[in-house]
Amino acid sequence: MKSAVADPRYKIHCVRIIPLWGSAIYLTDYVHDITMSGHLYKSDGGYQFTGQASEANMAPGVTDLSGICDLAGIGHDQIVSGMFDNARVYVFATTWTNPVEDEEEMGIAIMGKTTLHDDRYTVELMMLIDALNQTVGKTYTPGCQKKLGGQEYAGCKVNLAPLTVTGTITGVTSQSQFIDSARAEAADYFGEGTIVFNTGQNAGLKPIEIKSHAAGGVITTHEAFYYPVTVGDTYTMIPGCRRRLQDCRDKFNNVVNFGGFSFVPTQSDYTKYGTK
Repeated sequence: MKSAVADPRYKIHCVRIIPLWGSAIYLTDYVHDITMSGHLYKSDGGYQFTGQASEANMAPGVTDLSGICDLAGIGHDQIVSGMFDNARVYVFATTWTNPVEDEEEMGIAIMGKTTLHDDRYTVELMMLIDALNQTVGKTYTPGCQKKLGGQEYAGCKVNLAPLTVTGTITGVTSQSQFIDSARAEAADYFGEGTIVFNTGQNAGLKPIEIKSHAAGGVITTHEAFYYPVTVGDTYTMIPGCRRRLQDCRDKFNNVVNFGGFSFVPTQSDYTKYGTK
């Protein structure tokens, strides 16, 4: 049962999008902007709720959000660069006569598949209850399964703050390969780390994972940045971990928190049998 129900005579729908990176977005389908709990829910044109369905059981509800890129605070570059991947979405109803944030909760979702058609997008929102349908559990692997820098219980515990560096691009090969000749770290120090731009056209977009880091400051990313990278762009970069025992031991001096199982025998080992 819902704790509260908005008056159907004056009901409006609102959505609050909290991305993993960047600023939150507040939207309403009312004809005017509305302020609730210090947040301005914008009524900009260019988007609509294309449907919401739920049942009185454990089946997850389904909600779609459709809109036009570069309106209502959701840009084409943000979508393509994955800025809203796995963002939390709070959908609720309230009344325009007395708006109250989260008055009639309609669901909490995670942003999933996004479909782009020219300048229009449709985002599928997977309700959190759908997590009950997912298979979870630990997997024993040689590589560590922990997130570098995670401070949760039994997490990695590496403090990334003193390891984070800033710099300026001095050369560009492509949107996925560029150089900072001032970098003096050993090759692969930043491999599997992340880089985010603070200035230039890519400023404000989400961090991109680093595929490789060569001596001399040559950085290659897994994905290309949405906008061209230019000489003079400044960035923030975090070193990476390839989840190997030698990384945890030699690079971060953190083997006590290593989460891999490097010495578990493989199938070819444990199926062998002895001979005289």
